[in-house]
Amino acid sequence: MLSDKITKLINEQINKELFSAYLYLDFANYYSVAGLAGFHNWFYVQAQEERDHAMLFTTYMLNNGVAPTLTALAAPTGKYADFNAPLLASLEHERYITASIYDIYAEASKSHDFKTTQFLDWFVKEQGEEEKNSEDNIRRYELFGQDSKGLYLLDAELAARMYAPPSLVI
Repeated sequence: MLSDKITKLINEQINKELFSAYLYLDFANYYSVAGLAGFHNWFYVQAQEERDHAMLFTTYMLNNGVAPTLTALAAPTGKYADFNAPLLASLEHERYITASIYDIYAEASKSHDFKTTQFLDWFVKEQGEEEKNSEDNIRRYELFGQDSKGLYLLDAELAARMYAPPSLVI
């Protein structure tokens, strides 16, 4: 049985993951309107991954006899100063999500909820990958994105990203 504190934190995480999907869909839309189909694709795939993360947390709660509580999501701003702004915002957001998962992990460790810490191990690894991907996108944009040919090639590279469902078994 999940403790009340862990239940509360995981409920909050579900809603944070759903907001992440919402935010990344907003980024995808921004890039699509700007004619950057590859950037759109990259963030569209990212939105799918974040939705999957929310579903994994939901399944974990349900498998532990707890019904998740969903709350309203805030609307993303939809306003970005330039093509780099969503990339920078995605890194900041991933760091926020990482800190949130670490908070759940710390609480689970403190209360000797080893089943939850084991479940969260996958997310700890995943967040490391998420932050690195965001950092790589920023670095590549800063290196190549200021030049129209470089931006074109970077956009083409990002268009190749394909969605792959998570491999976590709950």
